[in-house]
Amino acid sequence: MTRRLPGTTALLALEAAARHQSFARAAQELSLTEGAISRQIAKLEEQVGVRLFHRVGNRVELSDLGARYAAEMREALDMIERRTRQLQADARVDAPLEIGVIPTFASRWLIPRMADFHQRHPQVRINLRERTEPFNLADSELHAAINIEHPAWSAMQVQALFQAPLLAVCHPGLAGRAPAELPLLHKHEDGEQWAAYAQHSGIELPQHETGPRYDRFSLLIDAARAGMGVALVPRLYVEEDLAQDRLRAPWPEVTQLSERYVLVSRPGEVPVALEVFREWLFGEIGKGQQSG
Repeated sequence: MTRRLPGTTALLALEAAARHQSFARAAQELSLTEGAISRQIAKLEEQVGVRLFHRVGNRVELSDLGARYAAEMREALDMIERRTRQLQADARVDAPLEIGVIPTFASRWLIPRMADFHQRHPQVRINLRERTEPFNLADSELHAAINIEHPAWSAMQVQALFQAPLLAVCHPGLAGRAPAELPLLHKHEDGEQWAAYAQHSGIELPQHETGPRYDRFSLLIDAARAGMGVALVPRLYVEEDLAQDRLRAPWPEVTQLSERYVLVSRPGEVPVALEVFREWLFGEIGKGQQSG
């Protein structure tokens, strides 16, 4: 079906004239004559069948319908401009790439590996933006996100990265104590994790609902390192702490409890820089799986 849409020249004339409430000032802004603006507006009015401006002597005033239509067309023109700039940026490998990341994942896993990425791809600039919860990627300025698997991503392109089993860790000085004697550290939104751990591991934790709560895994890890109790955290965040004996895992790992990490992006055409980053990211994950 053939679309019968106003031309962009007419819409630009409308937007400028509506904003300035003047054909003359609109003409000056668009480097046209006042007569050209007037003709574009008249042509647009004829096409849509609505009086957009009232001519009052040498002045023009927007009609009510004209004011509404001009505001709507301004939003449409802004969107077209944004999408055009985004398209141009997506085609450039040196365009900045905006990635939303979970803070603890960024600091404990991603950033320590970023030097390798920059060495391999110095033309790609990665900007990391903190995102602790699932969000509406389509309405954001981000190109992609690394986050936990969640129904919020259902309309997006979702690629599985890895599963990170949760591991109970504590200060070495607490590792020999009986489970019932150790304070349990909790993550705020995961109030049932210790109960699930007790069920799957067979370890009795009578006080599984009590203990301090923290917003992020990084705070849980710091609290465990400070000897405040036992924390249940993704293994990938504490590999170095375990290797350096800053933390110990006194109880068995339960594979039924894990965090599922995914790479989320908009469906359709992938920016060149994102494709480069994605290929590198999967390569790093593959290295970890081979070494594990």
